[in-house]
Amino acid sequence: MTSTSAILSTAPIVGGILLVENKSMATLPLALQFVAMALTTIPASIYMGRVGRRIGFITGAVIGASGGILGAYSIASGNFLLFCVASLLTGCFNGFCHYFRFAASDVATKEFRSKAISYVLAGSVVAAFLGPTLARNTADVLPAQFAGVYLSLVAVYVSVAVVVSFIRIPRPLAEQRRSSGRNLSQIARQPKFIIAVCAATFGYLVMSFLMTVTPIAMGNCGFTFSHSSYVIQAHVLGMYVPAFITGHLIMRFGVNNILIVGALLCGASILIHLSGISFLNFLSGLVLVGVGWNFLFTGGTTLLTETYTAAEKAKVQGLNDFFIWGTISVGAFMSGAVQQSIGWNAVNLVMAPLVIIVLVGTVWLRFNARKSTRKPSSV
Repeated sequence: MTSTSAILSTAPIVGGILLVENKSMATLPLALQFVAMALTTIPASIYMGRVGRRIGFITGAVIGASGGILGAYSIASGNFLLFCVASLLTGCFNGFCHYFRFAASDVATKEFRSKAISYVLAGSVVAAFLGPTLARNTADVLPAQFAGVYLSLVAVYVSVAVVVSFIRIPRPLAEQRRSSGRNLSQIARQPKFIIAVCAATFGYLVMSFLMTVTPIAMGNCGFTFSHSSYVIQAHVLGMYVPAFITGHLIMRFGVNNILIVGALLCGASILIHLSGISFLNFLSGLVLVGVGWNFLFTGGTTLLTETYTAAEKAKVQGLNDFFIWGTISVGAFMSGAVQQSIGWNAVNLVMAPLVIIVLVGTVWLRFNARKSTRKPSSV
């Protein structure tokens, strides 16, 4: 997360600097990072299913460090194409590192699983602020502006590899590596799987779409960059601060109830955005969708862990994350154009059906779960 937030702060600017003539492609490196992340998810999961989480994370860190070195070199040499390749490599690292939440669930007891996933997300609170701070403090340390940012990321990736090398994460048993369990089509037909994937994917898409277009919408409404940056900062806090308690809430009230609340919060965010264009509308709406995302993403991940066996987890987790990051990649390409073409209110209306799908699906799942556990009455 530290490297991601640092890259988010600098990649579009670097792209604009390297593209002297055609600035329209300035965001291509950032988009390629999301594409690489999506394409890496399934291979990374299968790879870790064979060699173990620790070796997998170290491999991802090595790839990321290579991207950092290449990124610094491409900036220093003014080579946009190489910078795009560097973005692909750092995106591959992200494809690996997003499995930290599953690694936490692997070693946690069933009762503690939701807390473990939640605590991993909670660490992003620090990372979300550390990344931009790192970028600001290293942007001008080398003659080529921003080259220092990418060299500093090498240190981040190496630190990840060093820390992970000391963590004891059980390797897959030989029996698990030999057995693949049920086929994916059979697993994917489970209602729990469908709801888990929809909750995490749609929740992430709604959140990222609204977050991405909010600065544009606020600018169109006459607000300054300072206003929008404050809203985004509050939104990030809304995303990650609840992670300290989301796991506890899931244990206390059940994963389905937390998913329902998450969907309702996202729905409330949309209604607030549609009700006006004041600063408070933007601020409160984006904070609510941040909290809603946290509930949906943590809850969806927790629910997913109930849909597979140990032998099946690599392919199921890979498929789940491919759905999530593949969808986010498409959203990253489309968000700005959609906002400019149909406007802020229409963007919110387009997101509403996704929230409704998650809400209705989870309510149905909750109802059927209660129905199936109800004991038949004796005659």
